[in-house]
Amino acid sequence: MEELDAARRFADRWLASLPDRPVGVPADPAALRSALGDLPDDGLPAAGVLDDLAAALEPGLVSSGGPRYFGFVTGGTLPVALAADWMVAAADQDAAVAVMSPAAAVVEEVAGGWVLDLLGLPGDAAVGFATGAQTANIACLAAARHALLAGVGHDVEADGLIGAPPVTVLLGAAAHATVVQALRLLGFGARHAVRVPTDAQGRLLPEELRSALAAAPGPVLVCAQAGQVNTGACDPLDEIAALVRAREHTWMHVDGAFGLWAAASPARRHLVVAADRADSWAVDAHKWLNVPYDSALTVVRDRAALAAAMSVSAPYLPLGDLDPSTRTLENSRRARGIPVYAALRALGRRGVADLVDRCCDLARRAADRFAAHAEVLNDVVLNQVLVRFPGVDVAQLARAVAEDGTCWVGTTVWDGAPALRFSVSNWSTTAADVDVSVDRILALAVELSGRGAGGPA
Repeated sequence: MEELDAARRFADRWLASLPDRPVGVPADPAALRSALGDLPDDGLPAAGVLDDLAAALEPGLVSSGGPRYFGFVTGGTLPVALAADWMVAAADQDAAVAVMSPAAAVVEEVAGGWVLDLLGLPGDAAVGFATGAQTANIACLAAARHALLAGVGHDVEADGLIGAPPVTVLLGAAAHATVVQALRLLGFGARHAVRVPTDAQGRLLPEELRSALAAAPGPVLVCAQAGQVNTGACDPLDEIAALVRAREHTWMHVDGAFGLWAAASPARRHLVVAADRADSWAVDAHKWLNVPYDSALTVVRDRAALAAAMSVSAPYLPLGDLDPSTRTLENSRRARGIPVYAALRALGRRGVADLVDRCCDLARRAADRFAAHAEVLNDVVLNQVLVRFPGVDVAQLARAVAEDGTCWVGTTVWDGAPALRFSVSNWSTTAADVDVSVDRILALAVELSGRGAGGPA
């Protein structure tokens, strides 16, 4: 088809450009809007529309799939996963229920089982394929809400939260914003969550949790995390699990968006020891597994609780355990489990472990090079590096890095002050990519320091 040829031309050009193109040079939104043109009265030839679209998009595309994008915890796309995603689009399967696509349902069943195996999670847990850690956290915590309230005689799906016994929510002071958003959307309320103190790396302190559990009446939801978004630190899941298991009507959830993949590495799985003792887990695939957006997994030990929270009831829609819509927020959706299957099959156990280990080793390399000239703020245990440059405004430095185009880094606030966050998540990143990026960041920091913190970037 002529249209697919046009799309392939764009893909070939774009992918070939990633190793060398400027990573995140700022674009002018007004120019992007103008290049997209107006809605025509009469349709235009499809192949020409796609060629024009490619030209209009290109100035505003960020090389987030390239080897020198270190801004967010953003993976690239393994070629096999990208190809599988094209197959998903071509087949155009609605993966809501098995009868609409038996292939999609079975692939997700198999791929989900492989993820449980790799991460050391219970083999009989329910797995749903979600858009990202946000929707995965929502689904997991909805299952927790169901189970905790059912345990004290309240049917939250039928009666809502009006008249429900209160659920105490405990989470670390450094928990990710998506967990807080999930609590808001599920009616728990962000303000009512009890923030448990953490250590200097953002790890929840077990003794503080012990005290909070002792003071909590009724059902309790404990939200732990594997991979703090700034430092990469993992909560002491073994100690947390021991405290949770000693108490009735308590649910333990692990937000493991990227950090839970440490379990796939023999060298790093000690960081998430006892993760399997939790009740639910959220983990992204479009981060460290390097499959296309959007892809994540909802994992819940209690299959019935997840089904009760997620399932849709209608006379025309009989649902069974194989139907994906019993485990996700969505009904109509693409078969996003297929790229996950392809990535896992192509990588194998050793390949997934190597991907995790290489990113962590490269983060360590970056930290060591930064440390000679700047302050590295975190213990580099996974793929995150936090850096602060004395006398240099972090926002100015980040802008200078973006305008330079050699790489892209993000900013954050840690311990009350701004910092650069350097995150290594891409399968194609090499030591040379890290070295040239760190060298350029250091050179730009020296330039800004010479101008003074208030000087122009």
